[in-house]
Amino acid sequence: MRTSKTLKRIRSGGLARCANLGNPIPPYIVHAARAGFDCIWLDLEHRAFDTRELQVLMAHFRLYDIDCLLRAPTLEKTGLYRYLEDGATGLMIPHVSTAEKARQLVQAVKFPPVGDRGLDNAGLDSDYRINPDSFAFIEWANRETFLVVQIETPEAVENVEEIAGVPGVDMLFVGPGDLGLRYRLEGDETGARLEAAYDRVAAACKAHGVAWGCPAGTPEEMAKRRAQGAQLLCNCGDFGILRDGLIASSAMFDEVEK
Repeated sequence: MRTSKTLKRIRSGGLARCANLGNPIPPYIVHAARAGFDCIWLDLEHRAFDTRELQVLMAHFRLYDIDCLLRAPTLEKTGLYRYLEDGATGLMIPHVSTAEKARQLVQAVKFPPVGDRGLDNAGLDSDYRINPDSFAFIEWANRETFLVVQIETPEAVENVEEIAGVPGVDMLFVGPGDLGLRYRLEGDETGARLEAAYDRVAAACKAHGVAWGCPAGTPEEMAKRRAQGAQLLCNCGDFGILRDGLIASSAMFDEVEK
């Protein structure tokens, strides 16, 4: 059973490095690990993976010692903790707008006495060890796996202090796409409300001793969010790398054909 690189960074006061993956590309995991990333945000909310594809990816995460932060497409209890059994280090849950929903998630993915997750102790998470004494396993799982809830609605921002205070929630993650869209629909043309939301999330997390993170696409934005207290930043993904690489390659042909 491995130690979470993301949690190790956070617990030491550092900044966890996160990349994004939306397609079943095992070499991406390998190269992200070699480049020094701590985790990969594996997006199952907007992308489809079958079970066997996912299990192959999980084996690569484990082999190359990098955390899988899996954004889940379900709230169903056994579905959530089966992702952990298959090897996910963290679960990211979109659109968590109330403390009650956060408490339900804790119940689903944390073992007693924190939550009410069902015990198997025979999956990849436990290195397929069937141990009659399960206490060491559940202690490890509650310590080295983590629950991330996304703050993506104005309602979530209004409830963020209570959400951050839910025992068993390990991190809040601001979703600027959904949150910014909803603020714009309410008339926020300048992005001022979105910026105020970052400040409010940062203050709530600091008050409750909970980490927070967000996407950040430029060095300037990364520095800004880090200065606000963010401890996990995601700044690249397979879509962007493929797009930018193909555009750069096509530009070479343009140069040759001048």
